[in-house]
Formats: sequence, structure tokens, C-alpha cells
Amino acid sequence: MGRARTIARRSFLIGSAAIAGGVAFGTYMYRRDIDNPLLAGLEPGDVALTPFVKITTRGITLITPRTDMGQGAYSVQAHLIAEELDVDLAEVTLEPGPPSAAYYNSKAAAEALPIAATREGWVGDAAAGVADVVGKLALLQLTGGSSTVPDMYDRLRVAGAVARETLVAAAVLETGLRRDQLKTENGAVVLPDGSRLTYLSLAGAAASLTPPENVPLRDPSQWRHLGKPHMRTDMVAKSTGAQTYGIDVTIDGMVFAAVRTNPALGGGIRAYDATKAEAMRGVKSVIPITGGIAVVADNTWRAFRAADAVVCDWGPAPYIGDTRAQFEAANASFDGRRNSRLRNDGDVKTTLAGSRPVEVEYRVPYLAHAALEPVNAVVLLTEDRLDVWAGTQIPGYARMHAASVAGLDTEQVHVHAQVLGGSFGRRLEDDFIRQATEIAVAMPGVPIKMTWSREEDFSHTIPRPLAIGRGRGAVAEGRVTVFDLDIAAQSVTASSVSRFGLPYVGPDVVIVAGAWDQPFAIPNYRVTGYRVPEMVPVSSWRSVGASGNGFLHESLFDELCHEAGADPLAERLRLCTHMPSRKVLEAVGEMSNWGSAPVAGRGRGLAFTLSFGVPVAEVVEVSHTPDGLRIDKVFVAADAGRILDPVNFEAQLTGGVIWGLGHAMNCELTYRDGGAEQDNYHLYEGMRFYQTPEIEVRGLEVGDQIRGIGEPAVPPAAPALGNAIFAATGQRIRELPFANHIDFL
Repeated sequence: MGRARTIARRSFLIGSAAIAGGVAFGTYMYRRDIDNPLLAGLEPGDVALTPFVKITTRGITLITPRTDMGQGAYSVQAHLIAEELDVDLAEVTLEPGPPSAAYYNSKAAAEALPIAATREGWVGDAAAGVADVVGKLALLQLTGGSSTVPDMYDRLRVAGAVARETLVAAAVLETGLRRDQLKTENGAVVLPDGSRLTYLSLAGAAASLTPPENVPLRDPSQWRHLGKPHMRTDMVAKSTGAQTYGIDVTIDGMVFAAVRTNPALGGGIRAYDATKAEAMRGVKSVIPITGGIAVVADNTWRAFRAADAVVCDWGPAPYIGDTRAQFEAANASFDGRRNSRLRNDGDVKTTLAGSRPVEVEYRVPYLAHAALEPVNAVVLLTEDRLDVWAGTQIPGYARMHAASVAGLDTEQVHVHAQVLGGSFGRRLEDDFIRQATEIAVAMPGVPIKMTWSREEDFSHTIPRPLAIGRGRGAVAEGRVTVFDLDIAAQSVTASSVSRFGLPYVGPDVVIVAGAWDQPFAIPNYRVTGYRVPEMVPVSSWRSVGASGNGFLHESLFDELCHEAGADPLAERLRLCTHMPSRKVLEAVGEMSNWGSAPVAGRGRGLAFTLSFGVPVAEVVEVSHTPDGLRIDKVFVAADAGRILDPVNFEAQLTGGVIWGLGHAMNCELTYRDGGAEQDNYHLYEGMRFYQTPEIEVRGLEVGDQIRGIGEPAVPPAAPALGNAIFAATGQRIRELPFANHIDFL
């Protein structure tokens, strides 16, 4: 992959403090030092030099700061360090670490830049540089945008290598042997006679050493674990039910809270009557909070019941509150609200005027995050300290905002990040942590566990925005010659940053993500984004803008191929300008035996989306029966540059396909009087087990940059299914969910 094998010490080291008895190592990819967060609260005998690896007299701790939401983030981060450090992960401790600028994300900001991920040379390098600066200056410690592996790949490998080489240097001093006479293995330096000096025994000596200027990294051909099937570090705990999530946290003396806030997000509360609730068994208090009320009781179920018993007079929705009117507002946004035109090849207007154009419209709905674990937090406010135990993708911002609510300095707030039972973007918001802090302010000295009911969680999701796509195109001589797509959607970026008290100006790349940056050389190719006025507050949802735009783009592409009489795969390959994308398309064609005649009553649909720098192609096979449509099989091929864990790679692609298909089949959030009408799974039904198709996955390692794989399988799923429905039935469905128009078995 042409990657440098060594990284200069000055490029990555953070911190310079040492305390006898142990040592900590880490990396930093920028020039200015950031305070090492591990220095705070050190116990006697502990030492911290840098932020990712700590060795004490009690053992080795690896810091894995990217949040684990079920996608295996802790495991892959630990393996990246361990591969270079030479430790057995069964014998070390993993911790997410405290919120800290040292753990800023240098890659996530790149998704907001109007530069395609396929751009190479100085433009691509400049984009990476800008993203790094933004990440650092904005203290962007977040998990999202499939950025964990790209962001941490070099940083954590170097962290392990620095630690290894410093410990070996300590062994050289202790034994008088040369470096080339020593090797490392399973947490020890091995001497020529086979005797071992454990890392723990060397930590004190290592603390006094200056880490080496240059750090050799192992060539992937020498990897012992990375790139090969291995067990995730959380596999046993999750398989046996021993895994502790945020919702499982308990503290002695804890009380339990439930909340009810206006179903119209931000609508406020005019008055409430808690007489009935206050008389219910176990209820301790009813507390006003922003937008509603909280009930504190002696267990969660009683808090839920009492919260439901409070009579609330809600304020009106501060936005258009009904689904039909919301789509009308989106439709009206095509007139005069152009936000971007990042793709404008050829002369679309003139070419369309001289042809017989295809004109279509597509619609995608609001969608909920619907994670299995509802949002929750445990909080304890004492005289000069606030502790928060919660699952969050933004621990730094959560800490800052909790401090503001509690009237404390940021340094007085301690966020203890927890494993999440799913998120899909929901924990990029910290509204629930602010709520829990409000309750803590009303009850200082008492540990409080706040849990949202399932209904509260659904109705107060901050959804993926609805969108309308207007497509036009033309064909000639069996080829697609014009592709023109207008997309109207709310700005996820503007909505999100407004909740952090930040302004936002300029075009929002998210509105057209997964559409403007596709690697096809259509002669006349234009993608335009239109910003819909603020309505329901919106947020990131798994694969963000590409989640809906994949459907808009690939449905139009398929319709134009059909109009031209062109094979959808052959036409994409003819137009493809990006070698990894071409390889992915060729792979899925081979896997699915594309081009062979399907069995009678069956149909195949193809879709492709490049998102987060990852090209993914999917073929969906369906059967059309008298009782409804059945999804039989899905083929999915993707290129991520390098596959670190083949088992988890397959799991992430498979999960993304199921997530995408289930939502395309059945899911939507509709609004009445400002509130979501779907408030539980029976009204928001994804894919059932019996509906799950066989899924065949192929991972490629073609691209020259390593990428993340948690989200990119989602965008092609809906259009591949829609195109398969058309192939099997002749019915072209242009809005989601499909179940509003066709029955599924």
C-alpha cells in the first residue's frame, strides 16, 4: 500500500511526564502537544507518558477511545495496538479512556468537505490536512462516519510499536545485551537463553527513557492477528450475557428516573398536573425539566407508569408538523433554495433540450434510529463534581454540555463512557445526558439512573431527514448520455451543530452525499442539492446522506439503463472511472452470475454506491409469488483497502444489508401535530428473521487507503431491492417504504 514503515517521534508523541513504577505510551499525529489525559488521577506507582497504552504494577491497560456500539470498535482498536506491542489481549484491560482532545478524530470531518473520496494527489492530501486541523481545533472526539479504522490505523499501531521499542530499550540497559539479541512475545522481552523479562518488570526503567525517534512497524505479511480471522474481544461476554451496557450500570443508593417531554421536539410545556403521579406507589418526586417533566421513583417501571400519569399541556410544534405538509415544503424547496451543485459535467440543459427526456420523482421518509437499548444515563452530582455513566459517541461535547447544565467547570465533570446496545447515530446527540444532569441538579448527592421508555425513545428520536429526488435523463444509441438529479432535504449538519450552539453557513455536502461523488463518467452529469427549511430536528443516521441518496441515484440510473436497453452492470462498468469500484462491480457480477437468465417469477436488481470512500455493489434476488414478494438472496462486494478482521468485515456488511433492506421494506416516521406517529416496534417493523435472505459477501483489498465498513453496505440495499422488484414484477416503486405499495412474505 506504499505506506511509510516508520514515523518520526516528533510527529506523534504526546506528553513528557513520568512517575516511577509504570509507563504509558501513545501517538499523536499532529505537531503541537496536547495534555496527556492519563496523567490525571494516577495512583502511586503508575506512570503515564502518552495516551493509549498504560503499564503499571497491576497490569497493562489499552485505551480504546472510539465508542463501541456493537460494531467491534473496542476490539479492532485493541488488536491494532496489540499487533505491535506483542501482548495477549486476554491478559490486558481495555478502557475507553476519559474525554480528551488527545483522542480527536482526524478523519470524520473529511465527510463534510466538497472533495470526493476518490480524489488523489494534492487535492486529496489537502482534504486530509483540512480534516485533521478541523478535528483538532474543534476537539472532535467522536465515533461516526465509519472513521474508527481509518483514523486509528496508524496511530494505534505506532502506539504499540513505541511501547514495544521503549520496553526493549529498558531490557538492553538491564541486561547489557544488544537490541538484535532480543525479541518480544506475549507481554515480555525474550532473552537469547529463552528467559523472559515481563513488561511489568521493565515499566519502571522504561519510564525514564526517551522513546525512540523512529519506530519500525511490522509489514502486514508479518501480522499474527490482523488480517486473519480472530475472535472479537467482546465475543464471550456478549455470547454469555455478561456484557455490561450503560443501561446495566448500578450504584448503591441509586434512585430511578423516567422523563416525558413534548412529542413535538422543542415545543415546550405550558403546564402540568402531577397530582395522580405523586400519589402512586414508589414515587419520590416529580421534577420540571426542559420541555417536560421527570419522575423519580424507587424503580424504573414505577417511574415509567407515574410519568405516563402526569397530565401535560404541551406547547405547539415549532415546525411544520404533518407529513403531507412536510413533503410539500420539501417540494417547494426546489424553487430558489439551491444549496450546492458539486457535480456539473458536460451540458445537461442543452443535451436534454435536444432529446426525449426521462423525468421521474422519488421520495424517502423520515427514519428513526430505533436502537435496541433505549437512551439512558446514570448521574451523581456532589458538591464539586459530576459523574456521568452513559453510552455516547461524543464524550467531550457531552462533558462540556453537562458542565454547563450543572454550573461546573468542564474539569469537574467526569464522563465514564459505556458500551452501547446499538446507536446508528442516535448517541451523536447528548440531549438525554443534559436531561439526566437537570435531574441531578434537583437532587444533589443522590445517584440517579434515568432511562427513557421505548415510546419516549421512538418519539424523541432525532431522525434522518425525508428527501425528494427529481430525476431527469436521456439515452442515445443504447447508452446513458444525461443524468440530472435534484435532491431536496433538510441540512443534517446545520441542524446538528445548532444544538451545540454553533453557526453553520455554506453548502451542506450531506444533502447530496452518495450521489454527487459517484465514479461514473456520464457525458452530461449533474447533481444539485436544495436545502429544505428547518422542520423536525434531524441528525445522522447510519450512512447519513447516502442512506437515502443511494436510493435516489441508483433508481434513476436503473431507469435510464432500462430506457436505453442497456445492461445495468455493463453500463456501469463502461462508465466507471475508479478502479476499486470497477473491481467491486465485476466481483458482484461474478458472484451473482449476472447476465444469466433468472428462474421464472424471479428477478435480480443491481445497485452501487460509493460512500465514506468505500465502493459497495449489491445484487438482490427476489421471487414474485401470489402471496407476496420474497427476498431470496443478496450478493454484496466491497473494497475497504485492507481488511483487518475478515469475520467482522462480513458481519458489518451483512448487518448493513439487513438494516438497509428492512427499512426499505417497512419503515417510516410519519408526523401528526408535530409528533411521530410510530412510537414502538410494532409500528416500525424492520425485517423479521424469517424474511432474512441468504447473504454472500466478498471483501476486496484494492484501494490504496484503509477505510471503515460499518455504514457503506446500507445505501445500495434499498435501490437494489427496488430494481429487483421492477425486474420481477414490472412495477417501478419510486418511494419508500416499499410495503406501502407491495406485499412481502
